[in-house]
Amino acid sequence: MSVRRSAGGVWIEKRKKKDMSLILCIETGTDICSVGLARDGELISLRESDQGRDHARQVGVFVDELLSQTGIAPEELDAVAVGKGPGSYTGLRIGVSFAKGLCYGLRIPLVAIGSLDALTEVAKEDYEAGILSVDRWEEACLCPMVDARRMEVYTRVFDAAGTPLSDVSAEVVTAESFAAWRGDGRPFVIFGNGAAKCAGLLPDATLIQVAPSARGLARLAQEALDAGRTEDIAYFEPFYLKDFVVTRSKKKLF
Repeated sequence: MSVRRSAGGVWIEKRKKKDMSLILCIETGTDICSVGLARDGELISLRESDQGRDHARQVGVFVDELLSQTGIAPEELDAVAVGKGPGSYTGLRIGVSFAKGLCYGLRIPLVAIGSLDALTEVAKEDYEAGILSVDRWEEACLCPMVDARRMEVYTRVFDAAGTPLSDVSAEVVTAESFAAWRGDGRPFVIFGNGAAKCAGLLPDATLIQVAPSARGLARLAQEALDAGRTEDIAYFEPFYLKDFVVTRSKKKLF
C-alpha cells in the first residue's frame, strides 16, 4: 500500500494505481437532487429528481442505485465531487455533508466545484450535443443564474469556452444589469432556475432551458483531481455567498 496526503489529512490507497479515475458527483444546490458517476471525466450513470426538496433522503438512495447498477463498490471510488454553491443553503449543506461523510469513511479526497461553473458546463454539453440551438454560440457570453429569491440571482458571466469573465455575485437584476456584456453585438445567453424571471428585464438576452445537474461536475472534477485541487474534509464549507438569515414565523403557535 502507498500513503498519500491531502489538505484534509492522510488517506491510504487500498489498491494499485489505476489508469482511470472513478468520481462520484453530487449536486444538490437547487430544487434538483442530482447524483452521477464519472469515469475519467466522462459520465457513465446519472440519477436525478426535481420532485421537491427531498434531498436528504434522495441523495443516499441515488448513490446506492448508481453503485448497484454499475456494479461498482464504494471502495473503488477515487474521489467524491460536490457542487459547492452558491445556491440553496439547506440543499448545499445536505450535499456537502453527505460528500464529506463518504470521503471520510472511504479515505478518499473531496473535490469541490463551483455550481455556476458546473451549470455552464451543462449548457456547453447540451449545445455540443445539438440539444440547444443558439446562433453564434462561439461569440456568446454565457450567464448562468441560480434563483436567490425575489429578483436576485447568484450569477457569473463566462465566455463560450467556459472561461469566467466576472466574479461570482448576488445580483439584483434590473434593465441595466450586465451592461458590460450586453449591447456589443454578442449573444447574451441566460439559463438556470433564476433566468426565466429575469428574461423580461433583459429583452436582448437569449433564454435557454438548462438545469443544474451532476453531469456538469464530471469533467471539471477530473481536472481538479488531476491537478491536486482537493479540499480539507474537516473544514470545508459550502460557498453560500450570502449569510443564512433565519426569519421568525408570523403564525402564533400558542
